[in-house]
Amino acid sequence: MFCSKIVRSVLAAVLLSCAAAVPAQKLINGYEPKWWKEAVVYQVYPRSFKDSNGDGIGDLPGITSKLNYLQKLGVNVIWLSPHFDSPNVDGGYDIRDYRKIMAEFGTMADFDRLLAGIKQHHMRLIIDLVVNHTSDENKWFVESRSSKTNPYRDFYIWLPGHTAPDGTRTPPNNYPSYFSGSAWTLDPKTNEYYLHYFTVHQPDLNWENPKVRQDVYSIMRFWLDKGIDGFRMDVIPLISKPTGMPDLTAEQLKDPPNAYANGPHLAEYLREMNREVLSKYNVMTVGEATGTSLAQTGSLVDDRRHELGMIFNFDAALLRHPDFGPPQLGPWSLPALKAIYDSHALVLNKHEWDTVFLSNHDSPRVVSTFGDDSPEMRVSSAKLLETMILTLRGTPFLYEGDELGMTNYPFKKLADFEDVAVKNNYKAEVETGKTSAASFLAVQAQFTRDNARTPMQWDSSPQAGFTTGTHPWLAVNPNYKQINAAQEEKDPASVLNYVRTLIKLRSHTLAFVYGDYQDLDPKDEKIYAYTRTLGEKYLVIENFSSSPVTYTLPDGLKAATLLLSDIPGSREANVSTLHLAPWESRIYKQ
Repeated sequence: MFCSKIVRSVLAAVLLSCAAAVPAQKLINGYEPKWWKEAVVYQVYPRSFKDSNGDGIGDLPGITSKLNYLQKLGVNVIWLSPHFDSPNVDGGYDIRDYRKIMAEFGTMADFDRLLAGIKQHHMRLIIDLVVNHTSDENKWFVESRSSKTNPYRDFYIWLPGHTAPDGTRTPPNNYPSYFSGSAWTLDPKTNEYYLHYFTVHQPDLNWENPKVRQDVYSIMRFWLDKGIDGFRMDVIPLISKPTGMPDLTAEQLKDPPNAYANGPHLAEYLREMNREVLSKYNVMTVGEATGTSLAQTGSLVDDRRHELGMIFNFDAALLRHPDFGPPQLGPWSLPALKAIYDSHALVLNKHEWDTVFLSNHDSPRVVSTFGDDSPEMRVSSAKLLETMILTLRGTPFLYEGDELGMTNYPFKKLADFEDVAVKNNYKAEVETGKTSAASFLAVQAQFTRDNARTPMQWDSSPQAGFTTGTHPWLAVNPNYKQINAAQEEKDPASVLNYVRTLIKLRSHTLAFVYGDYQDLDPKDEKIYAYTRTLGEKYLVIENFSSSPVTYTLPDGLKAATLLLSDIPGSREANVSTLHLAPWESRIYKQ
């Protein structure tokens, strides 16, 4: 006993000494270093990534089978879109059971094997936290709608609405749904309306009820205790509803997300979440910040507030299309895009971390939206866009297939689409006579989320190697024989091999993570030229056009040592005037 006490005392003294010897973490250029700031994140939409059993639907074992590919790509974090049990009305974002796996994707044992494999491949995993709403098949809502006295009634937002003298019922207010129509549905069982910002099958949770919050925190702990490394939080600014939920004004109805987001209790809820759950783990958190302006970003991510690590601000990603209302693709300009990144660098301080992305499961393909997806320019413009995303300030997010330069699908008819937003908008726009079917479908072909959800193109075999079956859940893009991972693996000049090199360069260059950013020529309509500086200075030059450009650097600056170009054979160095090929991007060390 006495000896064991001595041993314990000595051990305690050693541990205390070691702890005291560990220096405080040093700031890098004023930033507190974090693993998730230095990471490259790769989003996997499981339904479309890889099918392991031939049923035409991607699954968890399919993802596990491709971990070598992801590790070789160089990404550090996999973001897994919803894998939970779901009726799948909205691509898995309608969750029936937060502690079960969608049967089409596999089992919990499959998830555990995937997570173990990710760790073995020296990567991390974050998953979606979808807690603004649930599925209407979730047991909470089944109970909630059963009677006004059910203990789960206050898990959701129920109101009686208005009754006219003639008995006509109307919703409690004029809130529109993201997916067209009213955000309220009258439930005949209890004769009250429930709120759903999204589809009628996605009722909004009542975060004012502390029992809701505690159940959400329990779900978070369930997955964190399994070993995941954090959450991407779906539409998280919407969880706190506007006080009293009055009618939106005519001005607010032009952009309802701004009225819905960042309610009066949002900070309170996020701080409670951080205090009770997130602070107990070394995790990454990124909020999908719909309706949140750049000026509001600090109130969510300032590390002194103890809320979230970072958010997705959609200013750049939505530059070409609206976040709400009838879909349309508009023109964009390079100065407008640069102005967004310039303002981020100016407004966000050293306590506020940023994200960089132009694509995800809800967006059309990045090369078709911001680049040139013609056969002649696709490769160069895809490389240029990834160059920008991987060298700007903030944690970069790639979406599956970006590293191949995958393009939009040639949608022609309504039956080609799976997107619930397309189908709802068709009813609202075409079936009511507001627009013609031809013009509606032409716009949707460019805009639809289905563009990002077509199956991953692995090789030139039938169905692009995505499935051994003959009927994938969504059609494979017909260009898969020209654009696929196997073909690009063999081509040194491919988008895939370029992105691998680019990620490796970023991983060895802290200037691209913590370095200062300066836009050298904000008004130029074709050239994006900027520096990243952390002791050493790096120059990035990008020609956002389908024509050659001769460009002279401002202020007598010279392009010194060429590190990387997306056009094989580029050699220009130690010069002030550059001759750039269409969609060429270069990285220099000064």
